[in-house]
Amino acid sequence: MATILHIETSTALCSVAVSEDGQCIYHSETGGEDGKAGKGASAERLGTMVDEALSFTDSHAIPFDAVAVSCGPGSYTGLRIGTSMAKGVCYGRDLKLIAVPTLALLCVPVLLGPQELEDDALLCPMLDARRMEVYAALYDRALRPVRGTQADIVDGETYRQWLDRGPVYFFGNGAEKCIPVIQHPNARYIAGIEPQAKQMQPLAEKRFLNGQFEDVAYFTPFYLKDFVAKMPKKLI
Repeated sequence: MATILHIETSTALCSVAVSEDGQCIYHSETGGEDGKAGKGASAERLGTMVDEALSFTDSHAIPFDAVAVSCGPGSYTGLRIGTSMAKGVCYGRDLKLIAVPTLALLCVPVLLGPQELEDDALLCPMLDARRMEVYAALYDRALRPVRGTQADIVDGETYRQWLDRGPVYFFGNGAEKCIPVIQHPNARYIAGIEPQAKQMQPLAEKRFLNGQFEDVAYFTPFYLKDFVAKMPKKLI
């Protein structure tokens, strides 16, 4: 078992947690004031939140073994800020770096939650990518990838080949835009699922035990799409 600092900044909900021996012993979170990840309160508070988590463990004489960061896809700015913070802690404390895929992270509260899933169900975690586009992947109930992460344009046919085979659970902040357009009888929707640092422990712990560490110097998040800079409206 290990003690791991977890950082999640892929959406407007920014969170930090500490797990020890498979249990979450510390958690804090905040939402962006303007609703955009990596901006407003989330970006400004992340450094303070990490400092508070480190102070908590230091006060209890708990040594860290690694830092886990939610590695995308998601907000370009949010992922960049979270990764920079995780690297800084790794360098400062000589710790291992673990990357946790954000879409797999979204599946954790669904698999551990109270809702019963059909035996042949597939999980489709989604993050909003603006307009009718989402970042999505498909997993089975053992969290084995059925289809890799892609940027999908959502319409009534987008996931039909899997829906025709059996139930598919859609969740995450991108699933809301699917409700009016995907009306297949096998479509299931779960509300209120967000990527949170306190849910990262099972995935991060598995990677720690398997020795799946990232190169701190060269690691970059999985942005999926290139960042496109926009001219401020006041300058147009």
